[in-house]
Amino acid sequence: MPNSLKVIFAGTPDFAASSLAAVLESQHQVVAVYTQPDRKAGRGKKISMSPVKQLALKHDIAVEQPVNFKTAEALNQLADYKADVMIVVAYGLLLPQAVLDTPRLGCINVHASLLPRWRGAAPIQRAIQAGDTESGITIMQMEAGLDTGPMLLTASLPITDQDTGSSLHDKLAEQGAQLLVEALDKLSDNQLNPTVQDDSLATYAHKLSKAEAQLDWKFSAQELERTIRAFNSWPVAYSLLAEATVRVWQAYVIESNSNSQPGTILQANSDGILVACGEGSLLLTELQLPGSRAMAVKDLLNAPKNQQLFAPGRQFASL
Repeated sequence: MPNSLKVIFAGTPDFAASSLAAVLESQHQVVAVYTQPDRKAGRGKKISMSPVKQLALKHDIAVEQPVNFKTAEALNQLADYKADVMIVVAYGLLLPQAVLDTPRLGCINVHASLLPRWRGAAPIQRAIQAGDTESGITIMQMEAGLDTGPMLLTASLPITDQDTGSSLHDKLAEQGAQLLVEALDKLSDNQLNPTVQDDSLATYAHKLSKAEAQLDWKFSAQELERTIRAFNSWPVAYSLLAEATVRVWQAYVIESNSNSQPGTILQANSDGILVACGEGSLLLTELQLPGSRAMAVKDLLNAPKNQQLFAPGRQFASL
């Protein structure tokens, strides 16, 4: 039976909450939770608590929300918990060396890629966008660099042709939670063997932005289809058509080439809206118009105004 560790958990979104839930069900003791400060969210700009904070409060665990760790007060508060280890999962703050050195066994991180591939903020989406056939989880000993620390445990997961950023996120959140508890158990018995990353194999997963979600029809249908899946459910791929912002939730590659300009609508029927690309064509099957919900194209085209909007020959804007 592994020894029980005193744990500080630092994380913010749903992905992190999955790991926190798993640790709470283990024999290890969470003595405090660190998460991002509450922020205004939604149309009403109401103050919103992070999923990690909500879970911590439900379990009566102390919650700390420092803006950063630049003050002696914040560092002293961290040290007062006398934790064996600090777990960091999508926390959203870069931790200075003073924090990394505070817990007896240092800080470990749950990262959603097979390091050193896809260091950085958006490893899940970048893996899909690049056409990777597998992803996974790396449990890493943290150091001052960005996702550069020694690897403690890894687990791989195939990326299917149907995976979206959202579906892969959920699979990896579950896998990461399970692997984290295994890592804590082994850490408590000194059974982890760190492996240094090969920096020459490193790639960087840049943070997602709404601006890059605009589709450039000069790219191949295959590249665009991967981007659409990667950006589902945020920031959601889109294109402009007659000044309307059309969000694209689902599409399929059609290999046949067309002589039409990229972005030209080739056909529109119950099967979908076929659009010419730089190479091949893309069949759009689920779209969202401004002020409306996402819906299947066959339902969207029931409205005569939409039949006119997506009439063959019309052209989506190119970048």
